[in-house]
Amino acid sequence: MAESAKTTTDHNTIKKWAEARDGKPASVKGTGDGDEAGLLRINFPGYAEDNLEDITWEEFFEKFEEKKLAFLYQDEKDSRFSKLVSRDK
Repeated sequence: MAESAKTTTDHNTIKKWAEARDGKPASVKGTGDGDEAGLLRINFPGYAEDNLEDITWEEFFEKFEEKKLAFLYQDEKDSRFSKLVSRDK
């Protein structure tokens, strides 16, 4: 049976989860202002959207905190399910 999704705001947990699945921090092209990262995503090789550009973890977490986001994810080894959601929910 599938494990239910978990939510975290812990940077190390998010980074470890993504890197264990070869994921990299990314933003959606055309959604940022100048140097600012736009809409955040985790980019997975082979699953990459054409409209994503890689950013640094530092940029990712700066925007993550600024927008008060939380990371919703499944902790199953082969699951890439994740979503960035508002902490207010």
